[in-house]
Amino acid sequence: MTNEQDSKLSRRNFIKTSSAMSIAAGAIAAGAPAHKALAAKKAKGSAVRNGRIKQSVCKWCFKKIDLDTFAAEAARIGLQSVELLDPKDWPTLKKHGLICAMVPSHGIKDGLNRIENHEMCLEKIRQSISDTSEAGFPNVICFSGNRAGMDDEEGLENCAIALKKVVGMAEKKKVTICMELLNSKRNHKDYMCDRTHWGAELVKRVGSDRFKLLYDIYHMQVQEGDVIATIKENADYIGHYHTAGVPGRRDLDESQELYYPAIINAIIDTGFTGYLGQEFIPKTDPIAALTEAVRICDV
Repeated sequence: MTNEQDSKLSRRNFIKTSSAMSIAAGAIAAGAPAHKALAAKKAKGSAVRNGRIKQSVCKWCFKKIDLDTFAAEAARIGLQSVELLDPKDWPTLKKHGLICAMVPSHGIKDGLNRIENHEMCLEKIRQSISDTSEAGFPNVICFSGNRAGMDDEEGLENCAIALKKVVGMAEKKKVTICMELLNSKRNHKDYMCDRTHWGAELVKRVGSDRFKLLYDIYHMQVQEGDVIATIKENADYIGHYHTAGVPGRRDLDESQELYYPAIINAIIDTGFTGYLGQEFIPKTDPIAALTEAVRICDV
């Protein structure tokens, strides 16, 4: 190194040091309390900065918080919806500027894969479609039901028969029926709609844009893995997403095996315009965990 080069580096270091000292002096002049107040203001605000995907949350995971308080916190965080709530709860959501992006209908175990369940299930689905349409909400959930010894092909055909009876109403009311994919490996033993390709085949057989899958990322990671590739390959058949950490359906933190920023980016890249519902059970502070999950998914 020449003396001239050494001199230039010295001047450069001096400029950097002087600039850093000036910034520090400015911060001191402004006063520490001002910085603390700004940080507190940011902490109280929305966790959403980019807004490239609409986020929702399932209330059942936060049972200990009353709905009015929870809805207020959800709105503050930047969520647009609280899911799986009955019409009696919707006025509370609307009070806080929220919707119910996924409306319940019939139960999980006794579902559409058995002809003898059709009347009961379809009655509840029709009522939910009517209520959902009147409220201006987008989706109604449904379930395949358990196998209980039934062949998957028979169950597939029975589900298609049932859904074709009600999808015309969904089309007229502009509501999408979504069948949820659940794992049968750990959480929902014997559930039939436990693989993406089975659900995708059902969507093809029903043949309507008003019937899609609810792709639960937690459940499908447990059951079949290969989440990002599966989402890309089946994007046309998916109308809604749910999240949770694996293993254990816990927080979306560093202790779980899924990297949600990459997953959410993949979802957005498919052109998805629906809702992503947070459906995890928080380990400790529920609102802090929800805030962090929303931040992580706000890619």
